[in-house]
Amino acid sequence: MHMADALISPAVGGTMWVATAGLIGYCSKKIKEEMDDRKIPLMGVLGAFIFAAQMINFTIPATGSSGHLGGGMILAILLGPHAAFLTMASVLTVQALFFADGGLLALGCNIFNLGFFPCFIAYPLIYKFIVKDRLTSKTLTFGAIISAIVGLQMGAFFVVLETVFSGISELPFATFVMLIQPIHLAIGLVEGMATAAVILFVWKSRPEILQSSIASQTGSEKSIRNVLVGFVVATVVVGGALSWFASAHPDGLEWAMFKTAGVEELEAPEKGVHTSLAALQEKTAFLPDYGFKKTGIHDSKEFGESWPAVDPGTSVSGLVGGILTLCLAIFIGFIMKKWKSAHV
Repeated sequence: MHMADALISPAVGGTMWVATAGLIGYCSKKIKEEMDDRKIPLMGVLGAFIFAAQMINFTIPATGSSGHLGGGMILAILLGPHAAFLTMASVLTVQALFFADGGLLALGCNIFNLGFFPCFIAYPLIYKFIVKDRLTSKTLTFGAIISAIVGLQMGAFFVVLETVFSGISELPFATFVMLIQPIHLAIGLVEGMATAAVILFVWKSRPEILQSSIASQTGSEKSIRNVLVGFVVATVVVGGALSWFASAHPDGLEWAMFKTAGVEELEAPEKGVHTSLAALQEKTAFLPDYGFKKTGIHDSKEFGESWPAVDPGTSVSGLVGGILTLCLAIFIGFIMKKWKSAHV
């Protein structure tokens, strides 16, 4: 559900950038007040895992569409909403800058759509309402599925609103919303089950991580090494190899666009902000579309024509992207820690 710049106007893109920047500032302040040092490595490792997981599109049967894990609920449940939002912002920033996944003008929209609704709407209103202090496998599974669906539905609806307010006439509200919501309902169901599986893994390994997150308290002093190692291994496997098995079908947003406008991508204006930001992204994205940049390898007939698409460029992208996200998320955590120490 990564929006391209062609889907929004500079006014909408700028407005969402301001809204997202405000949320980042708010989350930074809250983390400074309640920072748990153990969250710093967890933010980095989970960010890397979500980056890798988002590379895998899964087919939605009988639709010709696909979806991928958003990861907002995983982050919110394990980190709490404030650290989760900053981690999601790290993931999407790395994707946009270095892999050209989502536009730079649309980056504020993408962070808001994929981060705000899971972290600040679905998490407190749905997940906590269902689970509360009754941490069991049943409540965790049900809460994870419902909250993931709700968060994704709201994010998809905001994609429609952002295109409408941008004056994208090719995507009329009624038709677009009637297509994008049902397909993201199916995607949300799969994401919910994946979220539940990840949460149950952590619950069985280190239940105090969930307990401290839900209660907005610092965690115990027990080591979370096994959890960190588990996510590191999963990141390497998913980003380095399982990414070859990503579905070739268009994702839910592209599918809804095609059914509405007859194309999976719209053309951006040839002049102005769109062009300037596209030129900047072309310079920063050294692995565009998660493959080697104009080396002949990524475009070779040897790769990408069969399934699984065994492409070394994809593997390198998964590993490099995971490392970059890990570093950025940990850097943010350390900045918050230093900021807190300086004001104590």
